[in-house]
Amino acid sequence: QVHIEESGGGLVQPGGSLRLSCAASGRFFRVTTMGWYRQTPGTERELAATISSGGVPNYADSVKGRFTISRDNTKNRIDLQMNSLKPEDTAVYYCMSTIEELGSGITNYWGQGTQVTVSS
Repeated sequence: QVHIEESGGGLVQPGGSLRLSCAASGRFFRVTTMGWYRQTPGTERELAATISSGGVPNYADSVKGRFTISRDNTKNRIDLQMNSLKPEDTAVYYCMSTIEELGSGITNYWGQGTQVTVSS
């Protein structure tokens, strides 16, 4: 069974910073891509940032230069440092982990989501 644990999020003023963390645990063969997606009411979930098992990041254009994703493969953990936050970054942020399980193939697992609100 796979468990995705998220932490971080909250309320911050425009221009401020927040850090999100996510860790995958349980019994599986390996974790490949991990990342953060975000969603606002009435819209589809969209990519914020992902990182490969080799440490190669991928960012949405809207967050480039402001967000930094990092990874610790020994802990199956990623962190998203969000700087220069804007009101339009307000969303529920979901952690996604692509996990390969023996006998079950490859599955995208999602966390429950954490709210990020950027407001003065």
